[in-house]
Amino acid sequence: MRMCLFGFGGWNTGFGWIGMVLNLVFTLVVILGVVFLVVWTVRRVSGPHLPAGSSGQGALSAKEIAQLRYARGEISREEYQQILSDLNH
Repeated sequence: MRMCLFGFGGWNTGFGWIGMVLNLVFTLVVILGVVFLVVWTVRRVSGPHLPAGSSGQGALSAKEIAQLRYARGEISREEYQQILSDLNH
């Protein structure tokens, strides 16, 4: 007697082709779920992503920090321009 992975189908169970298709679909859903879980876990453990255009060498530059703060609305346009002016001098 041949056993299926999750017991949905096989030729001798009375489900025939439907059982085999259900077994395949269920198996694919389980595999995709495991892959999704692994990817999600790796992303959570790896920490925050670096912003676009950053050097990828760890620390952000002062200009990048100012850009992030301005984008988040933490500083006004005038404050942002003043910071850039101070950094260029």
